[in-house]
Amino acid sequence: MARTRRLILSSPSEVWALLSDGYRYGEWVTGTRQVLDVDPAWPDVGAALKVRVGLGPLTLDDTSTVRICEPEQRLELEAKADPFGAARIAMTLIPWAEHTLFVLDWHPLRGPGTRMHGLPVDYLVAVRNGMMLTKLARIAVEEHANATPHVL
Repeated sequence: MARTRRLILSSPSEVWALLSDGYRYGEWVTGTRQVLDVDPAWPDVGAALKVRVGLGPLTLDDTSTVRICEPEQRLELEAKADPFGAARIAMTLIPWAEHTLFVLDWHPLRGPGTRMHGLPVDYLVAVRNGMMLTKLARIAVEEHANATPHVL
């Protein structure tokens, strides 16, 4: 399993607003080329998000289905990208004073990824996830700054 943590200088409700808008995943999920479809019930359990992911000229379509949703606290997805199988993506938002400690856990569930699971793959996933959390944090902080009234 690859686990990545990041302190985001925004509240859990502000971070949750980004997670609960499926159309915004392309802004922060590394490798996303296009959001193809978002279930109107997103992020309710069972709702799905379809994206096209890629690296260079190679692309594939991925479907992430919500398995657990606890608003402003936890969102767990099962991401399927055939022929590579499926992975569990668990996002936990922990209040940290007025900020959010964001914990992202990733591990393969089915397919070839389960056989390649280990240090090299986990390292690459951790690097990718670190990039994602950096982007998510930047967006959340920018939106927090824009929403905060400025007093002169």
